[in-house]
Amino acid sequence: MQMNVNAIDRACTEYDARGYAVLSGLYTDTALDLLQLELIALQERLLAGELPEGCGTLILDDPDAIVDGRPFAHYVCEVTAVSPVAREFVLNPALVAMAHRILGSDPWLLEHDRFGVVYQDARPGDGSGYSRIGWHSDAQSGPTLDWWPSMAFTIHLDQTSPQNGFLRVVPGSHRGGDAGMPPGFEKVRGEVALYCERGDVLLHHSDLWHSAARATDDGPGGVRRHIRGGWYGGTRPTEPHGLGDFVKNARR
Repeated sequence: MQMNVNAIDRACTEYDARGYAVLSGLYTDTALDLLQLELIALQERLLAGELPEGCGTLILDDPDAIVDGRPFAHYVCEVTAVSPVAREFVLNPALVAMAHRILGSDPWLLEHDRFGVVYQDARPGDGSGYSRIGWHSDAQSGPTLDWWPSMAFTIHLDQTSPQNGFLRVVPGSHRGGDAGMPPGFEKVRGEVALYCERGDVLLHHSDLWHSAARATDDGPGGVRRHIRGGWYGGTRPTEPHGLGDFVKNARR
């Protein structure tokens, strides 16, 4: 499925003004079903030690996470390296076009470094290792990097709501720096709840203030899954940078 030029124009205007935009209608339900099955299988393969080392993370994930009485992986990193299906989703022509419109003539996709493109499976529960995240901007994770700005993308595999959690954003905050950003989950003046449908793609600026709310449903209805990654407009590294200077600034 394709997105027309007028829709991309509107999304670029919204992105510039608010720091984020949502694209809809890029994927069929059948394609989303097939992708989800593959990603669930990759979670199992990661736990079984069958994926490359870069696909796991002890920085973001909890190695002791337990869901339904079994060890659980909330993250599969560098997923486009092990899933051609996921890579095809990420390289949807509309997303590539948006990257060029937002970041200039030579944007680059981060795939094989600093987590790459990530599959995230957020869910509540006593044994969960990932259910929410506090206020932050993406650029705060690497304040000394010259890669910025970036356009993050989130491909939603579940619709979002208070039931399974949702993104809180402060429109226009990408223009004002991070002075006064709360350290946790506090209410911010001007924030809005950003709900997405299954298959929607959220794009946001690397300086946008955002936070993910925890689900209110402790059962299967509280599951929130997506693929996220970023296109960058700054200096493209010539070799892997690594995670030695990664700043995990947001509360979980």
